[in-house]
Amino acid sequence: MKKVLNFIESQTVEFKQIWKDEYLKTICAFANSEGGSLYIGLDDDAVVLGIENIEELIEILPNKINNRLGLIVKIFHKIQENKHYLQIKIEKTYTPISYNGKFYIRSGSNTIELNGGNLTNFLLNKSGKTWDDIVEEKFTLEEIDLNTIEKFKNLSRDRVPNIQNENNLEQLLRKLNLYEGNYLKRAAILLFAKNPQQYYIQSHSKIGRFLSETDIQSSDIIEGNLIDQVDKIMDVLRLKYLKAYISYEGMHRREKLEYPYEALREAVINALVHRDYTNTSNLQIKVFDDKLVMYNGATLSSEVPIEKFDKPHQSKPFNPIMANIFYKCGFIENWGRGTTSIINECLDYGLPKATFEYEWTAVVTTFYKKQIVIEKTGGITGGITGGITGGITELENFIIKNENLSAIALSEKLEIPLRTTQRWIKELKDKNKIEYRGSKKTGGYFAK
Repeated sequence: MKKVLNFIESQTVEFKQIWKDEYLKTICAFANSEGGSLYIGLDDDAVVLGIENIEELIEILPNKINNRLGLIVKIFHKIQENKHYLQIKIEKTYTPISYNGKFYIRSGSNTIELNGGNLTNFLLNKSGKTWDDIVEEKFTLEEIDLNTIEKFKNLSRDRVPNIQNENNLEQLLRKLNLYEGNYLKRAAILLFAKNPQQYYIQSHSKIGRFLSETDIQSSDIIEGNLIDQVDKIMDVLRLKYLKAYISYEGMHRREKLEYPYEALREAVINALVHRDYTNTSNLQIKVFDDKLVMYNGATLSSEVPIEKFDKPHQSKPFNPIMANIFYKCGFIENWGRGTTSIINECLDYGLPKATFEYEWTAVVTTFYKKQIVIEKTGGITGGITGGITGGITELENFIIKNENLSAIALSEKLEIPLRTTQRWIKELKDKNKIEYRGSKKTGGYFAK
């Protein structure tokens, strides 16, 4: 009977049947990650096969690993039912380790090579830096947008009361930890520059209305620094891309967007603050008939995987300097609770909860509209989410999404009696929520 060890390959464990020098990259990956053990003489199922030249390996491997990787490892001679195998134990290092000029880390039970932005972020983290903490020597104080500075001072007066009294621009930015020596940091460019896209072209945002995944109807590009982008994005969404339901409470006119404003704003802020700006993509907001989707290039912390986004979790901002300034100006209320706040806002609004996915190095946040369900026995009921009930409200929502339909067409499509449809239409017209446009033969109802 084959002897199987009681553990499996994982983030910190790897099995190899024989030694090959190419496995030095596995040792390199363990050192660059959380450490681990490489076992020689086992198959992939942890069956002990044994190795014949174990004494030779015990003698040569320590020097080979030290010479090629600069690592001191521990090697243990193991025996299981007269079969000999090795455990090479590697400790986590706090300086980056390379093998043949390349850098590797562990991802689950795999060893992967780092490239591009991932390599940049890895090297920064190993040096105790984050991307937004690096200086940009070409950027000068004259490129700071003073209007944005004043806006920040007004927004932050509750959390940083004395900031309004600081009239020296350089001293203010130093207090915000945006200087290192005589140079401003990348965070200062993204937060306060007149034209941050001059330095980081990918820092703009895009909004588009889509008829399908590939058919775009209109689009807008939002530029400027991140503090201004928050308001610009929300204004464009509210005024151009999202429909609003109008109601009246006495003499007061109420406007209610089809998605909760605060949840959308929280999602936009999260995207701008947590973006991986080494990623060449920009923040993209796609508005469909039945959903709104945000794509944001990001590198997730292993401590906060995407599966934890719908639960309370610790805050691990990818750009901590920028996150701290967003907190000071009141854009971030509770660190680590942004995603759960988005979900709760949607549920309170009578909508399905927003979802979070990680695809192709991007966090995908999706907001869903309430879907209408038609009952054959008569009338319109609330959607699958148990949102707003009442036939007249659902008729209004249906007209918003399906304009230029006559009363007869609405009655047929919703499978409700024509008289009921006409009565509800009259109520909506009396409340100034819909209007009839066009001729009697070809016209139809539109939301106002």
